[in-house]
Amino acid sequence: MNAGPAARPGMESAAFETLLFPPGHRGPEPAPGDGDRTFAADLNLDQVADAMAAGWEERDLLLSLFFRQLRDPEVIAFRHEVFRDLEQDALFQQVKEFEEQLRRVRAHLTSLRKMQSPHHRNGWHLDAVAIYCDAVRTLADRLHDAPLASAGLVAFRQYLDAYTSSPGFAALETETDQQREALGAIRYCVRVRGLRVDVSRYDDEPDYSAEVLKTFERFKQGAVKDYRVAYRGWPGMNHVAEQILGLVARLFPDELSSLADYCARHREFYDETVHRFEREVQFYLAYLEHVRPVRAAGLGLCYPDVGRTKDVRVTDTFDLALAHKLVAEGKPVVCNVVALSGPERVLVVSGPNQGGKTTFARTFGQLHHLASIGYPVPGTAARLALFDRLFTHFGREEDLGTMAGKLEEDLVRIRAILLEATSDSIVVMNEAFSSTALHDATFLGAKVLEKVVQLDLLAVYVTFVDELASLGPSVVSMVSTIVPGNPAERTFKVVRGPANGLAYAMAIAEKYDVTYERLRERLGR
Repeated sequence: MNAGPAARPGMESAAFETLLFPPGHRGPEPAPGDGDRTFAADLNLDQVADAMAAGWEERDLLLSLFFRQLRDPEVIAFRHEVFRDLEQDALFQQVKEFEEQLRRVRAHLTSLRKMQSPHHRNGWHLDAVAIYCDAVRTLADRLHDAPLASAGLVAFRQYLDAYTSSPGFAALETETDQQREALGAIRYCVRVRGLRVDVSRYDDEPDYSAEVLKTFERFKQGAVKDYRVAYRGWPGMNHVAEQILGLVARLFPDELSSLADYCARHREFYDETVHRFEREVQFYLAYLEHVRPVRAAGLGLCYPDVGRTKDVRVTDTFDLALAHKLVAEGKPVVCNVVALSGPERVLVVSGPNQGGKTTFARTFGQLHHLASIGYPVPGTAARLALFDRLFTHFGREEDLGTMAGKLEEDLVRIRAILLEATSDSIVVMNEAFSSTALHDATFLGAKVLEKVVQLDLLAVYVTFVDELASLGPSVVSMVSTIVPGNPAERTFKVVRGPANGLAYAMAIAEKYDVTYERLRERLGR
C-alpha cells in the first residue's frame, strides 16, 4: 500500500523507521544458520509459534520474525522497551483496537474486487477511508497522553502527531466527512408492483413503518421474538439491487459523481508508515496475548539480561508450551532453576524416567531462543547468553528407508552438530545413545562431552548414564527428583546433585517389566 497524499507534508522531522529495530539499524546481518528451524520441533517451539500466530493477519511475518534470532543486545533491549510499554493494559487494548480497525479497512478494500457496480465500490471505498481516518485519529489522541518510555513507540507517536496534523490528512478527513454527509442526505422511494420496480426521489411521503408501530404499540406485552432476518455479512449485491442503485445514481448525479471523483483522488490513501507499524506491532501483541493465560495462572515472565557472558541463571522457569497445556487443563506447573557460573558449561541431567528431564532440556533451549528474539522469557529473573546457532539432538524413529541403525544415525547427526558448532553455540541433547549397551553409551557419551567442553559451548545433556555427570569442573550434575519414600511418584523438579543411579536402574526395570508399578500390580496391591 502506497502512501496517500496526506502522508508527507511537514513530516520530515518525525523520524520513525520500524518498531523492530533501533533507529539506523537495518536488522541482523546474514549469518550461517539463519532461517534454521530444525530445533523447533525438538524444543516444542513450533507449538509456541503456531499457537501465538494463530488468528493474526500477519501470520507469515510473525513466524518469520519468531525464528529470526538476534545477536545484538541493543536490539533486544529496544524490543524489551516496546514490550514494557505495551504491557500497560489500557495501551495494549488501544493498539489492539487500532490493529483490528485497520484489518477492517483491508477487508473493505479486498471486497472491492468482488463488486460489479462502480457506485457500490465507491461507497465501500468511502467507508474504508472513514474507518482508517477514525482509527488513525483515535490512536494519535490516545498515544498523545500515554506514558510511553520506549524509543520505538515514542518515535511512532511523534510521526502520528505530525501525520494527523498535516494539511493532507486534515483535508482527507474533511472530504470524507463531507462525502458521507452528502450520501447520508440522499432519500429515495422504491415501489414494487409485481415484477416492476420504480425508484423516485423522496418527497415527504409518510413513513408507514412508524405509523404501524404507533398503532400496535398499545398491544405490546413484554419481550417478543425478533423475526427479522439478518443480512449476510458479505458485501455482494444481486442484479435487482444493482439496478436500483443505478437508478438512484441517475436521480442524484451530482452526489454520485462527486463520490467517484473523491475515490479516484484518494485511491491510495493508506499511509505506508502507518501500515508498517500496524504489521510490526503484531509481533508484540500476539506474544503478549499468547502468554496472558500463563500469567493469569500466577506464572512469571521476565526480561532477561543478555550478552556474551556464559554465566546463565534463570529462577522459577518452565516449559512455555507445556505450561499452556497444563494451565488449560487446570493442572499445576512445576518451575525449576537453571544456573551455570564460572567454568561451568554443561548441564548433565539424569534421574528416573518420566521425571521431567526432557522438559528441563527443552526449557533451556526455549529460554535462549525466546531471549534471542527479544521476547520476555518464562521465569522471575533471568540472565542468558546470546548465541550464534542452536542445535538439538532428540530421539527419532528409526528410518527404515536407510540401512543405518539407530546408533549409526545418532553418531552421524551428533558428528554434524559438533563440526558446525562454535564456542558461541548452544547444544541440547536428549537421551543420546540410549539404544546401545551401557558400556558403549558411557564411552561415546564421554567422547561427545569432551568435545563439547573443548569447544567451550553451552550444553544440556540428558542421559541415563550417571558416570557422565562427573567429568570435570565444566560439567554440572542435575537430577530429576522423586517423592521421598515413594520412588514411583515424580516431583518433576530438577535440582543440582550427584547422580544417584536411579536413571539406569529405572531403564533396566522398565526393560524387564519389573518397575515399582508393575510389581505392585503383580502382587495385587
